[in-house]
Amino acid sequence: MELILKRNKLIIGTRGSKLALWQANWVKERLEKLYPYLKIEIEKIKTTGDKILDTPLAKIGGKGLFVKEIEEALLSKKIDIAVHSMKDVPTEIPEGLQISAICEREDPRDAFISIDGTLLSGLPKGAQIGTSSLRRIVQLKALRKDLEIKPLRGNVDTRLRKLKEGKFYGIILAMAGIKRMGLESNVTETIPEEIMIPAIGQGAIGIETRLDDDFINEIIKPLNHQETSICVLSERAFLSVIGGGCQVPLACHAKLLKNKQLKIIAMIGDPYCEMPMIKGNKEGRIEDAQKLGKELAEELLLIGGRDILRKVYT
Repeated sequence: MELILKRNKLIIGTRGSKLALWQANWVKERLEKLYPYLKIEIEKIKTTGDKILDTPLAKIGGKGLFVKEIEEALLSKKIDIAVHSMKDVPTEIPEGLQISAICEREDPRDAFISIDGTLLSGLPKGAQIGTSSLRRIVQLKALRKDLEIKPLRGNVDTRLRKLKEGKFYGIILAMAGIKRMGLESNVTETIPEEIMIPAIGQGAIGIETRLDDDFINEIIKPLNHQETSICVLSERAFLSVIGGGCQVPLACHAKLLKNKQLKIIAMIGDPYCEMPMIKGNKEGRIEDAQKLGKELAEELLLIGGRDILRKVYT
C-alpha cells in the first residue's frame, strides 16, 4: 500500500564537500522518485573534521570528527535525516538516533594514482606517497618499506591538485569517492582488498534518523541495501570489539560469497610500524554476520592485537 505522506518537507543534513553533497543528492534523488510530492532540501553542516585540515586525523583524536555536528542538528530537529559516509560513523550512536539505512556500496577498494602512471610495485626507492590514513600507511609500509609517506588531507580535488603540482609521486584515495566524482581516468591501479584491506564501511552511504520519527524511518526503508547492510554491520561488529579511535590503524572488510557465505578480512596495525601487522580472516553463515565480526576481532586481539592497543594507549 502506498505510503500516505504525513509531511511534505524533508531536510537532509550533510557535510559540504563535493563528495558529501554528491551522496546527499544521490539520496535526495531516490527519495524524490519514491515520493514525488515530498519537498526535499539539503542543509550543509561544517564538522570538526572539516575545520582542521592541516593536521592528520590521528593527532586530532576523538571519534565522530565528521558526524558530531550533523548528529546534533538531527537531535535538535534542524534536519530530518543525516547522510554519512559509513566509514566516518562511530559504532556508538547517540541516544535517540539510529542508522536506519545503509545504501548499496560502491567499490570499497583503495586506488593508487601516480604522477606518471607507474604502478606501486614499480615505484623508485624513496618515492613520496601522500596519505594521512594510518590504515593505509601501515599496509603500504608492509608492502614497500622503502617508500616515504607524507601527510595529505583535503577533498579529492585538492589531493589530485597536489599530486599534479609535483608534491608527491603518488597518492592513495578511496575508489568509491573517485568513481562518484567521475574521476576514474586518473586511477593508475586499484589495490586488491587482500593487499590493502579497506576501511570499515568504506564505499557505503549511511542514513541516520531519530528513533522516534516513525514517518521518516518508514520512507527511508526502501533505500536500505540488504547485502551491503549485512557486510557493513559485520565490519562494525569487529570495530565494536576492538574499540579505539583514529590513533590505531584498523581495517575490516566483509563480502558475500557465491555459496551464500560471508568472508571477513581484517587488520590491526602498529602506527609506529615497529610491531608486526596482525591480519586474519573468517568465513561463516550470513545469518552470523555480526557474530563473525566479533569473533574475528577477538582472534586478532589474542594473536598480538591487544599488545598493539596496549602500546598505543599506555
